Amino acid sequence: MVALLCEYYEATSHELGLGDDGPGQADPARGPLSISSLPEAYPAVDPLADRVDSVRRSVDRTLAAGSVSPGQLDLLEERLLLSRQEYVSKPPAPMLKQLLIDLQEVEGLAKDRQPASVQVRLAEMTAVLATLIADALMKLGDLHRSRSWYSTARHASDESGNLELRARVRAQAAMLPYYYGPLESAITLAREARIMTRNKPSPTAAFAAVAEARALAQQGDKAVAETRIRDARVIFDQLPAVSDEDAFAFPVRRFLLYLSGAFTALGRSSQARRVQEDALALYPAGTGIDPALLHLEAALCLVHDHSATEACQLAAATYLRVPEAHRTPILGARARRVIEGLPGTNQAAPAAKDLRELLELPSASR
Repeated sequence: MVALLCEYYEATSHELGLGDDGPGQADPARGPLSISSLPEAYPAVDPLADRVDSVRRSVDRTLAAGSVSPGQLDLLEERLLLSRQEYVSKPPAPMLKQLLIDLQEVEGLAKDRQPASVQVRLAEMTAVLATLIADALMKLGDLHRSRSWYSTARHASDESGNLELRARVRAQAAMLPYYYGPLESAITLAREARIMTRNKPSPTAAFAAVAEARALAQQGDKAVAETRIRDARVIFDQLPAVSDEDAFAFPVRRFLLYLSGAFTALGRSSQARRVQEDALALYPAGTGIDPALLHLEAALCLVHDHSATEACQLAAATYLRVPEAHRTPILGARARRVIEGLPGTNQAAPAAKDLRELLELPSASR
């Protein structure tokens, strides 16, 4: 074999690093090279080549140690879907505890080095859970923490690279400044979401457009708000029906809730009432606070129609009908909007005074 190599390369065995040409070495006349005749020394190992192999082995070990099975991820996503479904009707305080437990498990997996496809799925789960946590905190009136969690949700959605999810998180985050200010932030977030989805009609595109319309109408920018309402309707009419029982879906009843807010702020009370009635017909009993928000929108319509007493009475009745666990600060904030919207001396009317006193009572006294 050595002889063949020497002949092929036109070199001696010494030049090829296979030993001297002296006695005791293989040559064509002496037959094949035996193990006992192999040289005792070989050329030094290339340090770079050794490093290349060492790093490859280390990477292989890391991949093996950090990998999460597809089945494990599927089970996590199933649990997350159940949480999203429960969130539709379950009070925010117990949901907050449940969501934090789910997120801790996802975070534990994300801390380890994972393949890119696994990291993407974990980032998506993190974004969804962080958004729901932020929403629960908003309902509970913890605005500072809610704002921080919405920032975390946006960060996670950006890490996922999922454009639809990035837009959805921003549209959802626009709710906090819509209800609590500043309105300009709500408009900016909804607009960012709309721009991200403008080339692809989707539930998120409709959500972003109608959320922007609602905030613009509340700000008083009627012309652009009307344009966004038309955009949202055109998009939504192209979409298939989606599940009502998913907090991260955008079904008809939720679209109508946002549309109601836009029409109410525009002073189009008759259209707002029709939308509110259509939406309320789609909500079964025990479906969270959305029906109460729609009734409070109806109270605001009564304010615009100069029916101050009826507006305050409807707001008070709506507030009292909500089960204690769901009677969170966000409802109080919306009911106070009814009082704030009353013109002049109407804010001192008996019905307004009763509503104000109701909202100021400790929770256990209501």
